[in-house]
Amino acid sequence: MNYTPAVAQISVKGRAHVVGSKSELKKIHGEYTEKHVPPSIVVQSISNAAFLESVIITRTLNVPPPIPLPKIPLVKKRKPSEPTYRA
Repeated sequence: MNYTPAVAQISVKGRAHVVGSKSELKKIHGEYTEKHVPPSIVVQSISNAAFLESVIITRTLNVPPPIPLPKIPLVKKRKPSEPTYRA
């Protein structure tokens, strides 16, 4: 995670322990040795765990968490439209 302005940078590294049937593990290991992308469930699980760890670290360091704040679009003033009917 990088911050703008540059007040902190968080890098989380580690290892994952994957559990499953023997055939699933062989398939995942074979794809890993061939430099293929891991299954999305593995990537998502690792991303979730790393994100939660980074939130805990930011709280300890007293820096803003790496959660993007929602952007509020600017609303331009429009002149009132004329009614579609006349009395």
